Amino acid sequence: MSAHLLLDTRLGVETPEGVVLELRPAGLVPRFAAFAIDLVIRFVIYLVLGTALGFAGQFGLGFFLIGLFLIEWLYPVFFEVWRRGATPGKRVMGITVVEDNGLPVSFASSVVRNLLRFVDFLPLFYGAGLVALLLTRDFKRLGDLAAGTRVIYVDPPARRRILPDVDPAAPARIPRPEVQQAVIELAERSTRLTPERLDELSSLAGRAVGVDRADLTSSRIFAIAAWLLGRRASTGDARPGQGGSPGRRSGP
Repeated sequence: MSAHLLLDTRLGVETPEGVVLELRPAGLVPRFAAFAIDLVIRFVIYLVLGTALGFAGQFGLGFFLIGLFLIEWLYPVFFEVWRRGATPGKRVMGITVVEDNGLPVSFASSVVRNLLRFVDFLPLFYGAGLVALLLTRDFKRLGDLAAGTRVIYVDPPARRRILPDVDPAAPARIPRPEVQQAVIELAERSTRLTPERLDELSSLAGRAVGVDRADLTSSRIFAIAAWLLGRRASTGDARPGQGGSPGRRSGP
């Protein structure tokens, strides 16, 4: 798979199907913050585990050391492989670990990148990893270079728009993008507006999308907003520019 360089630090990774995935490598600050958060979480786990096993004497100490080893090395692997590439710290910072090709990180790659943390730590306080991270364009530490992984930003999930429950209707003409956004936001905010303010804004929106004054109601604006979001009535909508009232269903 080939990678195409884009603007800034963004990377374009081309899949075998010819689709280019845009990845945004995470830099030093979010990665350090995520590491600090995970360090605090592990410290709390060690504190609870040590307190619980402290009453068992040497037997408890042995189990504590085993638990310390397992948590220290398996904590990141577990979250990276089975929790969509992100430890709790990475999830808070909105970053995740993926393969170089943009696919979810594999178990083998996660093990390699985390086993090499001790190399990144050399000579002190992740000195080698810090130098590698600053010298590579996509901010890779030595473990990432060896495992073929990278840490990238995760795009937040798209917010689901909630509009009044009306049948969609096409506008008389397709408005400019900024007008479309304003109409949709008006429909979203309708429940928080007074009837007088809603009527005032609906009048302005109606003129912008070509609604006749005789047909102008807030419900009509809601219907156009639903249409602009891509919703369609089951029997079809009139298309913009056709005769008749926009948005009325065809048929008897």
